[in-house]
Amino acid sequence: MLEFITLPDNVLPPVAPYSHAVRAGDFLFVTGQLAEDPDTGKVVKGSIEEQTRRVMENLTMVLNHAGSGFGRVVMARIFVTDFRHYETVNAIYQSYFGSAPQPSRTTVGVTALAGYGDVEIDLIAYCGE
Repeated sequence: MLEFITLPDNVLPPVAPYSHAVRAGDFLFVTGQLAEDPDTGKVVKGSIEEQTRRVMENLTMVLNHAGSGFGRVVMARIFVTDFRHYETVNAIYQSYFGSAPQPSRTTVGVTALAGYGDVEIDLIAYCGE
């Protein structure tokens, strides 16, 4: 059974035809989040720190709305446009997981992202018992 999860219309409006997350059985697949301002729908063009924090806060919103959290994440994919930011992105990302076991992860360097952001992260969370 599939459940398509979207946030209320005025929060993180999709910039393309997608759901914020899809629950498929015991797994939740969270769409890649950019540093989108949840009020305006515009991608934040600030520093890599500002962008990464915004991405992580957006992921928090989607996970919470779906009844999940970072402690349930089993896989993450991080896309960055400049690998010189790897350590900065990594430190902020890790701070959201706290002392919980770290999920598996892939980090990929890309030439561009939607909205011309510098970082995007998607997640897979386990929602079973």
